[in-house]
Amino acid sequence: MKPIRLPEPPSPTMGVPEIFENGANSVIRRAVVIGNGFPGSENQSLGLVRSLGLYDKHVLFRVTRPRGGINEWLHWLPISLHKLLYYIIRRIYSYLRFITSRRRRLAPLPSEKGGSVGLSSILEADSKRIVNMARESYEKDGPLLVVASGRDTISVASSIKRLASEKVFLVQIQHPRSDLSRFDLVVTPHHDYYPLTPQAKEQVPRFLQRWITPREPPDEHVVLTVGALHQIDFAALRSAASTWHDEFAPLPKPLLVVNIGGPSCRCRYGMDLAKQLCTFLTNVLVSCGSVRISFSNRTPEKVSNMIIKELANNPKVYIWDGEEPNPYMGHLAWGDAFVVTADSVSMISEACSTGKPVYVIGSERCTWKLADFHKSLRERGVVRPFTGSEDISESWSYPPLNDTAEVARRIHEVLAERGLRVRP
Repeated sequence: MKPIRLPEPPSPTMGVPEIFENGANSVIRRAVVIGNGFPGSENQSLGLVRSLGLYDKHVLFRVTRPRGGINEWLHWLPISLHKLLYYIIRRIYSYLRFITSRRRRLAPLPSEKGGSVGLSSILEADSKRIVNMARESYEKDGPLLVVASGRDTISVASSIKRLASEKVFLVQIQHPRSDLSRFDLVVTPHHDYYPLTPQAKEQVPRFLQRWITPREPPDEHVVLTVGALHQIDFAALRSAASTWHDEFAPLPKPLLVVNIGGPSCRCRYGMDLAKQLCTFLTNVLVSCGSVRISFSNRTPEKVSNMIIKELANNPKVYIWDGEEPNPYMGHLAWGDAFVVTADSVSMISEACSTGKPVYVIGSERCTWKLADFHKSLRERGVVRPFTGSEDISESWSYPPLNDTAEVARRIHEVLAERGLRVRP
């Protein structure tokens, strides 16, 4: 009689049913993104979800602050206190307006500009609602990946983790300035730890140092990046190259793309930098086939007006007028070199993901951790200062910044250590 040979147990590398692995509850199939209403912040979360293969399986919630009027003076408060205080102010204002109109028979006073924006017009991120979502679908769809970015999302995200610890894997982008054990992973750029350096301690008065966080070096909860996360990768650039082929392919080469942001508290500039940029661009035009210039929504009008006045009449120069469709992705895909103002970590990070030459203007005006960011890029050979003496036809390269993919890889490793994995 021939011996009976039982079939070999399924190999985990052959796409076997989940009952032979760690069970259906070990697979993450969906994600929740908690944003704060700012594109630069939400783009980081969406980029990470996309890199994990869950972009088509995510739901976006938002934590929004009231804006306009007195709210511009309250934005430094914790968001819960800000909303409570604004609610009280509105109630008092409404009561006084009612009394005034009764006594003086006056028309109601106009509300503050943007008075209730973010309170009722946008679906708010509710921790209990998201926790219920995680619990109700856990048996069918496994744990819920929650990705949050920005200071205002911290309280909601940490509440979700506290209420549904085993059913949620929480990733917080940008340092939360609080107990890191409340999160499964914290993703933050290396320059967020600049306050711990000796140089930073010399720059900050001693009585303020205890309020400058993070207070401790990064631990096992922290994944450090060079720049900001985003949605730019090879697949996105290839798709954009195809989409924008008819417009960009005929342009004379090399194509120089100029992305202009706006001054910030850590990188102040004005008309002086705009004039310098115009002079430098005029100097390099001889080595350019064509130049494409774009402004962000933060660019001061006086800056954009001056650049338009100085350069718009040059036949090599095209300045985007802000009308849709936005050519930003086409610029990244077809540009041969980039000039970016130093204020935007996101725009610089995205340009550096292409591996093409990136020149930065205005980095000497940056302070604090933003200056540390620029220093790290120069030391890596990823960017060079824009001086106006460059020959744009001479190309140079570097290993492209790949922070988003590297963070996704680290998330896969941590999940594997816990017996979990992502299956799009």
